[in-house]
Amino acid sequence: MPKHGKKYIEAAKKVDKNKFYTADEAIALAKETSYANFDATVEVAFNLNVDPKQADQQIRGALVLPNGTGKSQKVIVFADGEQAKQAEAAGADEVGSDDLVQRVKDGWLDFDVVVATPQMMAKVGQLGRVLGPKGLMPNPKTGTVTMDVTKAVEEVKAGKVTYRVDKEGLIHAPIGKTSFDNDKLVENFKALKDVVLKARPASTKGQYILSLAVSTTFGPGIKLDPVNA
Repeated sequence: MPKHGKKYIEAAKKVDKNKFYTADEAIALAKETSYANFDATVEVAFNLNVDPKQADQQIRGALVLPNGTGKSQKVIVFADGEQAKQAEAAGADEVGSDDLVQRVKDGWLDFDVVVATPQMMAKVGQLGRVLGPKGLMPNPKTGTVTMDVTKAVEEVKAGKVTYRVDKEGLIHAPIGKTSFDNDKLVENFKALKDVVLKARPASTKGQYILSLAVSTTFGPGIKLDPVNA
């Protein structure tokens, strides 16, 4: 069992482990129990009744949160020609082709999201060992392999988040910062929950969301009703 510090222990005392909180209550309590000395991220964790080993149950996707994430994300785009010009105009932090591939090969990783046109994926595929483990590989399911690079870049800058079920059946995703108004965090939470619900595999039987919790960076988890939150 991991050992927790005094600040965590004091914060955890405010959380009733036997209670299912409403979304409004959980987010208010998450902010109250946040003790980080910076603008902490508010995160939601879904425990899903899925088997990620099955192809149809490998849930992943992306959405633009109604109120953004509170984080400015660096976006690089692998494109050439007209798409490269469009990516630059949309505000991409770096745009390139072979030159950008080489920079990443050489160890440059100062970015948060990677977008690529379909034609570029043969070159970007060379970076699989670097980008894959970090969850940065472009994918059509998350809208990061596309000809519409303008839309892709603008969505990331507007607060797009990606989500993906891990091998334990868990999805972790940010919904904003502790500096956000409570109602904005609740709205972001509900938008995320809606897309996770819509992604339910047809083969899943019984209860889909087994458990659901909200927490902040370093803060304790706060349980919500997985069915009625």
